[in-house]
Amino acid sequence: MQERHLNRHQYFIEQGITTEKFVIPYIEEVMPVNAQTKVLEIGCGEGGNMTPFLKRGCHTVGVDLNGPQVERAREFLKEAVPEAKINLLIQDIYEADLNALGQFDLIIMRDVIEHIHNQEKFLGFVKKLLTPKGRIFFGFPPWRMPFGGHQQVCHSKVLSKLPFFHILPVPVYKGVLKIFGENEHTTEALLEIKETGISINRFERIVEKENYIYDKKTLYFINPNYKTKFGLTPRKLSSLISWMPHIRDSFTTCYYCIIRRGDE
Repeated sequence: MQERHLNRHQYFIEQGITTEKFVIPYIEEVMPVNAQTKVLEIGCGEGGNMTPFLKRGCHTVGVDLNGPQVERAREFLKEAVPEAKINLLIQDIYEADLNALGQFDLIIMRDVIEHIHNQEKFLGFVKKLLTPKGRIFFGFPPWRMPFGGHQQVCHSKVLSKLPFFHILPVPVYKGVLKIFGENEHTTEALLEIKETGISINRFERIVEKENYIYDKKTLYFINPNYKTKFGLTPRKLSSLISWMPHIRDSFTTCYYCIIRRGDE
């Protein structure tokens, strides 16, 4: 397990840096991000992605099911942006009072969609939270990329650095985790990710089925977040590979896109 997964404040800071340097500029190629922008982050965790939006004066709301993470977010955000109004909710987005929550110009989902069960249902539901011209930003690791199983959270130093073994059949995968001493909590979390992990092809099929329109999409060979984590310069996937559906997932470490409703 990497230090950033144990030191949640470091993780919070790294999230904010990547969002400020890469995510917001990416979004600004499509729409403005300023004090008039109403932003919702679904799966906000400790709130690191919210920091740069709050600093710009955006009305920003974060929603997450994980109570301890949200409580840390309150603490971290109060320290990072003391003048901002912190609006964080501990709840299932499906159970939210939509009238009270309102609609948003921008919904952020960074490293979240791959954790959600029934993504088809979710993408249909989330339209209700968008203004007519609202957008959704997604950033996620495709399932078949080297660490698409999030095995970097393993306690075993070997498994945390071992690419691709998450695509093994479930019984074999569980056996490997047991042999290397992963505890029940970590094993259950990794098996859940194996269940919910999503490929580029499947994501794009759902986007099309739910009648969304792409404003922009980018496949990264080197994830922009790797600049913050490892000092590596972001690099887009070769256009030749990006058109090869059964190969690109293995070479795309991060998929960015911005979509909007196609029924307006």
